[in-house]
Amino acid sequence: MSISVKALQKTGPDQPFSVTTIQRRDPRPDDVVIDIRAAGICHSDIHTIRNEWGEANFPLTVGHEIAGVVEAVGSEVTGWKVGDRVGVGCMVDSCGECEECRAGQEQNCFTGSVGTYNVEDVDGTITQGGYAQKVVVNERFVCRIPDSLDFDVAAPLLCAGITTYQPLARWGAGEKKNGAPKQVAVVGLGGLGHMGVQIAAAMGAEVTVLSRTLNKEADALALGAKRMLATTEDGFFRRHNGEFDLILNTISADIPVDRYLHLLGPRGVMAVVGLPPEKQKLSFGSIIGGAKVLAGSNIGGIAETQEMLDFCAEHGIAAKIETIPVTEADAAYDRVVAGDVRFRVVIDTASFDDVEAV
Repeated sequence: MSISVKALQKTGPDQPFSVTTIQRRDPRPDDVVIDIRAAGICHSDIHTIRNEWGEANFPLTVGHEIAGVVEAVGSEVTGWKVGDRVGVGCMVDSCGECEECRAGQEQNCFTGSVGTYNVEDVDGTITQGGYAQKVVVNERFVCRIPDSLDFDVAAPLLCAGITTYQPLARWGAGEKKNGAPKQVAVVGLGGLGHMGVQIAAAMGAEVTVLSRTLNKEADALALGAKRMLATTEDGFFRRHNGEFDLILNTISADIPVDRYLHLLGPRGVMAVVGLPPEKQKLSFGSIIGGAKVLAGSNIGGIAETQEMLDFCAEHGIAAKIETIPVTEADAAYDRVVAGDVRFRVVIDTASFDDVEAV
């Protein structure tokens, strides 16, 4: 037995989205059924379904920024009840027993966490994501959405929020340095960068946005940055050498990594959350000199994700979004790639009611 729901699906990387019907599993004893109210579009969805990160499992429904309401719970579920406001991010299962899972770092599960879409689930099927009316998820991978966060602005937090929150918290963006706020640079002011600016500023850091141009300067300042700098200006890297304690690199494009590392002071950290398709060049001298750290970060555990949601609610932080109906998903993808979005696109899943499934 399974649950039939409408979903946006592609049958190949060059095919348009279509509204079709997919099957969600019948709830297991430890499952939660969620009526999806909003589904964010993440650049990872685009990379995946366009085969930019390898061959996808088609037909495929993507989406791992899911916000909604609990519709039903399995017989053994104790932490959730019908009517709860909840969210689901990039994972829907893990072994729950390895050292990383026990430490609350399920994304690093030694046997491999189960992604919300495009991977083999525990029952051998391919997981299908959140561009749909409902989803069935193990209760351990559900987070509570605070009442002060609307579903549409909360949905992107389940990926963009935790992706930027985790490295900022890990590397102490809110800690003082010689009694003064840390100098944090956010590279790029897109879907990830606009969350990084808000979170770092709320933690107490002094935030600078680095971009090729100053076109988004007003946005950067409104989000909490102290300034925005254009990296294409003559002498930029020389003038700002050693200026920052922490750099959060959010862009998925080729950059001169060595030059950016020179913007860090001694023992500074560059945390990378953007994943460009191209391999990046690096001279070890750029990190050996000054004992600098080049670190990667990939979302966070479920407890950290809940912590992030609560932090955002406490500090009035939300994703800046525009909402679209399901029929505009293809056009939205093109706009995201072109950088023509301020700053996240969210699908209004209620619009499935207006479209017949094929």
